[in-house]
Amino acid sequence: MEALAADLACACGYTGDSPALLEAFEAIRRNGIAHTRQDHLRRKAVIDALKPSEMLFLAAIGPALSAEEALEDAARFIAFWRNMPRWRQERRLPDLIRAKQQRLVARFFRRHSHRLWALEVEKRFA
Repeated sequence: MEALAADLACACGYTGDSPALLEAFEAIRRNGIAHTRQDHLRRKAVIDALKPSEMLFLAAIGPALSAEEALEDAARFIAFWRNMPRWRQERRLPDLIRAKQQRLVARFFRRHSHRLWALEVEKRFA
């Protein structure tokens, strides 16, 4: 584990060998991994909730009518949000979170929806 902490420290620009700082880098590394896993599980739960039906997906991306349109809307809002003054960004943070979630959902279903729902239809009629 110390080698991974030392690698992280070097990547961050730290060139010393203080045990306390290396321990701090190790804690940061472990916390980052745990946080990333939690985020992945949250994103997976959102996708899994929408998998059973195309209607759930369309409701999630509404008012867009397709995954491509939802991606365009999300990209447009994210670019718009980045150009806002800081005080307005803070007010519109829930909208940014929704746009990022919509982008996640649209990307997944753009790639996998045809196969996923074709399997669902096969199950119903088999």
